[in-house]
Amino acid sequence: MAVKIRLKRMGKIRAPFYRVVVMDSRTKRDGRAIEEIGKYHPTEQPSLIDIDIERAHYWLSQGAQPTEAVAALIKVVDEGKLQTKEPKTSKRDLYEAAVAAAGGKNDAGTDGPTARRKSAKKVAEAKSETADVAALEDAVETQVTQEAEAERSLTSEKSES
Repeated sequence: MAVKIRLKRMGKIRAPFYRVVVMDSRTKRDGRAIEEIGKYHPTEQPSLIDIDIERAHYWLSQGAQPTEAVAALIKVVDEGKLQTKEPKTSKRDLYEAAVAAAGGKNDAGTDGPTARRKSAKKVAEAKSETADVAALEDAVETQVTQEAEAERSLTSEKSES
């Protein structure tokens, strides 16, 4: 069986990425692989090349033939000329840096983003609800005080007689 180390294409139509695989030379390009030994993303800047070099050397020692593209990738990884991309900063860190640059605390005085403004209709409903609640509380309070006064007057009349 003739074994090759080649690229298996994956991804969308104009956004390809590849897996470096070991497969029989008679299988189709995207067919079943014997082993996946790495990945290659050419569209990223710089290109992502992640190959398990020990497994690649093992398969080369077993007689596997690399394609031209895979041979070039293995050469880049072997020589150590691989460029790495800096890790992407999180959105939270970017936000905190922007707040610090703007002058410290944000407008709401909180750690997170400001709250959304309520619509005028909701604000009016909330005010009317609070007014209704306050009116009910006043009515209950006056009723309780009237009942307490009525009880006091009854007890004072009983004590007089």
